Parts: sequence; C-alpha cells; structure tokens
Amino acid sequence: MLTNYTDIAVTDALFNADRRELLPRALELCAFQYAHNPLYRQYADALGVDPGRLTGIAGIPFLPISFFKTQAVKTTDYVPEAVFASSGTTGMVTSRHEIKDLALYRADFRAGFRRFYGNITDWCVIGLLPSYLERSNSSLVVMVDDLIRESGHPDSGFYLYDHATLYAVLQRLEAQGQRTLLIGVTFALLDFAEQYSLSLRHTVVMETGGMKGRRRELTRPELHAFLCARLGVDTVHAEYGMTELLSQAYSFGNGLFTCPPWMRVLVRMEDDPLEVRDQGEGILNIIDLANRWSCGFLATEDVGRVYPDGRFEVSGRVDNSDMRGCSLLVAEPPVGGSS
Repeated sequence: MLTNYTDIAVTDALFNADRRELLPRALELCAFQYAHNPLYRQYADALGVDPGRLTGIAGIPFLPISFFKTQAVKTTDYVPEAVFASSGTTGMVTSRHEIKDLALYRADFRAGFRRFYGNITDWCVIGLLPSYLERSNSSLVVMVDDLIRESGHPDSGFYLYDHATLYAVLQRLEAQGQRTLLIGVTFALLDFAEQYSLSLRHTVVMETGGMKGRRRELTRPELHAFLCARLGVDTVHAEYGMTELLSQAYSFGNGLFTCPPWMRVLVRMEDDPLEVRDQGEGILNIIDLANRWSCGFLATEDVGRVYPDGRFEVSGRVDNSDMRGCSLLVAEPPVGGSS
C-alpha cells in the first residue's frame, strides 16, 4: 500500500510533473534527505554544504554510489519491503538498495514506460533475462515481471533458454501484427540472434546491457548492428537503470538515452568531482526524485556525455570501478578481455 509521501495523490503529482518542476522538487528533496538521512547529512557536512542555502542544482551533494556497498542508504528509519542487489562476479561486493515501498517503484516504472511507449496493455512483453531470473533480488526482474502481468497478453512471459519456443512465438506475433517488446540482457539476445534470423516489424528489441563474462565485449555499435541484421529491426532500443535508482531512462536507438521528467543526468569533472555541469563530457551524476527514501542524488561510475537537450550517452566506466549489471557495454572498443 502506498503510504505517507507515496500516497497515490502525491505519487501521481510526481510522475505527471513538468520538467520545469524538477529544480524546486530537487531542492525540497535535498533538504528533506539532509534532515532525515544521517549518511547523506554526514556527507553534505563533510563537503561544507548547507542544503537550506541552495538556490540551484549546482552545489547539491551527490552521494557516491559506492556507499550502497557498505552502508544502508535510508531516509527515515523503516523496515524495507524489499532489498535489491546489483549483479556481480563471484566474490565481488555488490550494492544493496533497501526499498521502503515497492508500490512506489511500480508506480515509477509504469509511469516511465507509459510516457515513452504508451499503454502497456497494447503490448506483448517478452523477457529474456536468464541470469537475472536466477537471482531473487533483481530490480530489473521485478520491473519486467510487472510489465508482463500488466500487459495481460497470453504470450507475455519469461522465456529463459527456450529459444525455439521464443522463435515460434515471435513469428506468430509478427503474423498477427501484435506490438511486442523483447527485452533482454545482452548476452541472451546475442545467443538467440545467433541461432535464429527474423524480420521483426512489430517488435521492439531492447537490450539492458550486461555480458556477465560470457562473451567477448562488443561495442554498442557492433552489438546493435548485429542484432539489427539478424532480427530485422531498424534500431535497437536500450534501458538505462541501476540497483541504486528507482527510475529508468530509455534509448530509441544510437545509444542516446532520454530521462523522464523526474530524472535528470548531469556530468561532473574527473579532476574536480564537485564541479557539476548540465552538459558536456564527464562522469555521470543522476537526480532521481523517486529515490525519496534512499538518496535522490547519486554520483555514478559511468562515463558519458550529456547533450544540451538533456539526452545522454554512456561511453564506459571509471577505471578500476566494478563492472556489473546493466551498464557493461562500451561505446568505444574495449582494451581487451571480457567482464
């Protein structure tokens, strides 16, 4: 049940807000989290920032996402309804995001999907997420499972490693002219596309990133060119999300992501992490207003570019940062090896 801040009226106001409302909402959230999140307050104090004196986004403290590996990042004290954990190789310390209210997460990704792709009931949703389904704490699985259920289509579901059945289902859906979303982790989409060739005109192919050490790393242009050629689509869509966020950005092709109005991506300078700009190249910082109960201001380890219209692209990760989850693709040829 949605409670307190996340009651249905307030949640609707957040997810139906105009982009112009992001700044005042961000300043309110910063002050709220400074007051009720001891870790964020300690971090802001260490930087000498008083959120009550801020007048713009510049100066907002962005918490390094590495804190999610060692601390419970919580605004107010609560017993989490769920705990999401990032994927990683054996022995790696992973991030943990303690979720106060799963209803807020569901309201978030449903609103984001509806904004970019329309009514979910118009779609058949097919998930190809084998490695994620083998875990019990994946935020991506929760999202795709909910979209599958909400679509109400009899062919919606997870298809795991049953590529022959998936091929037959996609052929049937194409013949029916059914709008279909095929959302998959990168290595699983590649495995399927190597086995089967299709001409998908009513299907959106969406990759979530992630080779998981199973293949040679591909650049994003290489990956998309191969999937387009084998599956017969003009472009490959992509989803950008992470365990530490509730919201997602989407790309309709060429690796350029668009945020919903309650999410914004900025860049910080590598030689001065406190210098944050609204466009240019650098390391990505993210404002996610849906992260009310953890931290809405995160300094990621993704390197990229933000364009004047607010769209962004990811070109890699900071040297020596953990490679994990949904952001393992690189835009330029990797130095070598697989993640």
